[in-house]
Order: sequence, then C-alpha cells, then structure tokens
Amino acid sequence: METLRNIYGIYLFTFLNSLGRGIWLGNVLSAYIYFLANQSYSSLGIVSSITGFASTIILFPAGYLTDRFPRVLVLYSGAVFGIISLIILWFTSSLNGVIWGLFFWGLFNGSMSPSTEALFADSIVTGNRSPIYTKRYIIQQVAMAVGPFLNIASFLYLGDNWSLPILKAVMNIGISFSALAILSLFLVNDKFTMGRSSESIDTKDTMNHNQKVSNSKVPYILLSANLIVGIGAGMTIRYFQIFFLEIYKLFPVGLNLLMGVLFVVTALAGHLAQKVSTRWGRPQIIFTVQMLGTICLFLIALYPPLSILVIIFLLRGSLMNAAQPLSRSILMDYIPKKSRGKWNAAQFIAWGLFWNLSAIIGGFLIEQFGYRINFLITAGIYVIGTLPILLLFSAVPKESTPKISPSVHAVAD
Repeated sequence: METLRNIYGIYLFTFLNSLGRGIWLGNVLSAYIYFLANQSYSSLGIVSSITGFASTIILFPAGYLTDRFPRVLVLYSGAVFGIISLIILWFTSSLNGVIWGLFFWGLFNGSMSPSTEALFADSIVTGNRSPIYTKRYIIQQVAMAVGPFLNIASFLYLGDNWSLPILKAVMNIGISFSALAILSLFLVNDKFTMGRSSESIDTKDTMNHNQKVSNSKVPYILLSANLIVGIGAGMTIRYFQIFFLEIYKLFPVGLNLLMGVLFVVTALAGHLAQKVSTRWGRPQIIFTVQMLGTICLFLIALYPPLSILVIIFLLRGSLMNAAQPLSRSILMDYIPKKSRGKWNAAQFIAWGLFWNLSAIIGGFLIEQFGYRINFLITAGIYVIGTLPILLLFSAVPKESTPKISPSVHAVAD
C-alpha cells in the first residue's frame, strides 16, 4: 500500500493548501491590496502579478532539476520559500511587505508545482488518470469553499466591512492553514512512486486512419490551448471580487458566501464532467464546458440583475474550471515520466507568467474602458483557446473504466 502514500499525501496537501488559499488568497487578498494601493486597479494587477513573475523565474529550473534528481529534493527545497513567504505576510502591514511576501510565495509555487505534479503522475496508472485527478480536484474545490465560509464567520465576528485591520486578521487565519500545507509536503517521497504502469502512452509520431493529429502532437496542442485560455482568465478572474464590490455593492459576508457556493458548484461540475467524459471523451467534454462557460461570460458583460448574475457567474466559473482535471489527465497520459518535470513547468507557465501578465492588461482595460470591455475581450480569447481542442477529438481515446479500483492497480505494480 506504500504506493498510495503519495496520492494521499498530495490529497492532504491539496486540502490544506486550498483551504488556506480560500481564506486569504481570494477576495480577501484582492481587497487588501486594492485598499492598500488607494483603490487602484492597475496597482492591484501589478502587485497581484508578482507571484506569477516569481514562479516564472524558477519554474523551468525546477522542472529541469525535477527530471534530473530525486523529485523530493526540489520539493523540499521549495518549501523553504513558502515558509519565508508566510512569515513576511504574517507580520507585514505595508504594500511593499505584501509584494515581497507574494514574491517568495511565487518562488514556492514555481519550485513546488513541477515536482508535486510529477510525483502525483508517477503514482497513478496510465490510462485511468481522470478519476484520481478529479477526486483531487473535488478535494481542492471543497476546501476552497470551506475557506470563504470560514471567512463569513470571521467577518461576522470582526465586522462586516472592508477595513484593513479586519482584512489582515482574516488573512492571517488563512496563512496558518497554508503553513500546515507546506509541512504536509514532507509526507511524499520518490520511493512511493510506481513503475512501468505509470509510464506514458506511446508518444511516437503514430496515427490511425481515424486520427487527424498524431500522438506526439497531443501535448503541444493541449498546452497551447491552455496557455491561451490562461491569458484570458488572468484578465478577468482577479477583478471579479472588485466587480461585485463596486458595481453590485456586495459586503464581505455576501461576497464570501458567493465564492463559497461557487467552489461547491465547481466541485460538482468537475465530478459530472469526468463521469460524462468516460462516454463522450475527455476532449469533447473540455470543449463543451469551456464553450458554455464562455457564453456565460458574454452574458455577464450585459450587467444583468444581481439575482440572474449570481446564477450566470456560478455557471461560468464551474464550467470553465470543470475542464482542468480532464486536461491535466490527458497531458500526463502523453508525457513520459522522464520529462514530466519540464512539461509541468511549461503547463504552469500558462497559469503563472501569462495569467499574471494579462492581469496587468485587465486592470488597464477596466480603468480605461470599464468591466464590460474587459469581459468581452476575455470571452473572445476563451473562444480562440478552446477551438484547438477540436483537433484532439479523434486523437485521444476514451478512458476505460477498470473493474478494480486504481488503488488495487497501484499495489499490484
């Protein structure tokens, strides 16, 4: 059963890390930076992008080292950056302090992500990854939902307003859970990974008569599509909280309730998407949910009444994110173990550097033209990023549903 330790260890890390993120890295951090920066959208975008830039600095070196040395050496080294980050963020009350804290948090994410994802992929049977990835995704979303619900209790106790001392106190609660998450990383180890049964599908340049794309092209198409969608997401996601704060005048309790419900709905959507994908195919479901989510964003740009907006907002977020575990399971099915560190680094570039670069552009667009233009441009980028998935319809086969659980496969390896 030792081969399951990495899976359960990363499940635990995912829960604690997501719980911390749900408390301090969502609307609380955005509001904290927004008011520290004298309510400047562009400053919010720039400061928020620090994490992504720091991740980019270290991602490819970490990915390279992950493939050359025991993965846990990179993972444990990265944990040091996380500890430094949380110490700074706990004690600081200045914008410069937040910048440095987020910089080291970016170094932590950039060094930890390739090694963690490679260890996780190395511990799962190839050809049946999506159930395990979806379970981890559900754990993540549930924990992210618990965070805002805890925030509601905190704001009801401390005061339902956007004052800096209250925001700082709530942030520190989340930082405590993030510290526990870093400690949980020391539970995983290379010696608990699997052998040949977790190796990639043959990625030689082969095709059958039904395919329009060869196996070797699948990772490049998928990564390119994710990168484009990541650019669009960065322009908008960071500003949704401020959009509800400014346009619809939501207070902290109302906004945290909305975000908590969003994560619950997203977990359900991810579970449903994985189940349906076994019949329709993973690329087919990715394309469908992302297109439906994009339509919802076009509708949000119409500024509907709050009661209607809430429903559309929940649909948009849950549908767009439901594609993530399916996308990652495909990528890891087609990437050899020896290259998973580098490819995971490249994957996180899409949601690191480009996400945060586009956040700066998004802040500028909102300042100059308002939220509507930003939403419409983002939706257009989503369409562009989703269309390449059509090429994968015939290239990626449906997953088989095993008669025994993935855990039994793991033990048998």
